[in-house]
Amino acid sequence: MSRFALIKAVLGPIMRLMFRPQVEGAENIPGTGPVILAGNHVTFIDSIVLPIVCDRQVSFIGKDEYVTGKGFKGRLMAWFFTGVGMIPVDRDGANGGVAALMTGRRVLESGQMFGIYPEGTRSPDGRLYRGRTGVARLTLMTGAPVVPFAVVGTDKLQPGGAGMPRPGKVTVRFGEPMEFSRYEGMDRDRYVLRAVTDSVMAEVMRLSGQEYVDMYATKAKAA
Repeated sequence: MSRFALIKAVLGPIMRLMFRPQVEGAENIPGTGPVILAGNHVTFIDSIVLPIVCDRQVSFIGKDEYVTGKGFKGRLMAWFFTGVGMIPVDRDGANGGVAALMTGRRVLESGQMFGIYPEGTRSPDGRLYRGRTGVARLTLMTGAPVVPFAVVGTDKLQPGGAGMPRPGKVTVRFGEPMEFSRYEGMDRDRYVLRAVTDSVMAEVMRLSGQEYVDMYATKAKAA
């Protein structure tokens, strides 16, 4: 049994009891082959809920600090997050963005699922912010379809995105796969990258019901 299967078998029921996830559109996730899951990000627990509602393991980029903690708690967090598919990357370094992109590409080219939050960071106020073009680069470089998703309700269980979450109900919605083969070979065209990214974010907005802000979340946080 893989560590992912073990975690789902042991901790999955506890997580489901705590968050009571209602899943809509799970049939939209292809059963095999490379897939990009692209969605909103409002709290830390989004990255806990997503793996437990997917039948296939989904890999995603996470801060390396999640796996470098000390003591029993630090080791437990590292075991859990790497077990459910988190790949630690120093995104704050000079080449953090490139490292994250290349990591996603390797995952997809091996035929696996890769999860990405196009906003690049958690929303500072629950609204949906402008997507960064990494999701577009990945789908155009690999040909993998994009399945948009929205996690709804986690902001009420973990206000501000920090602290211990409270029990409650979460909804996860998956949209129909989006493919962009018509733009093959255009992964360096910034207008194409923006158009593809905006198309994905429009679907995420439809699924989540969030208000859209045409500004990067990092800029909003710095204001």
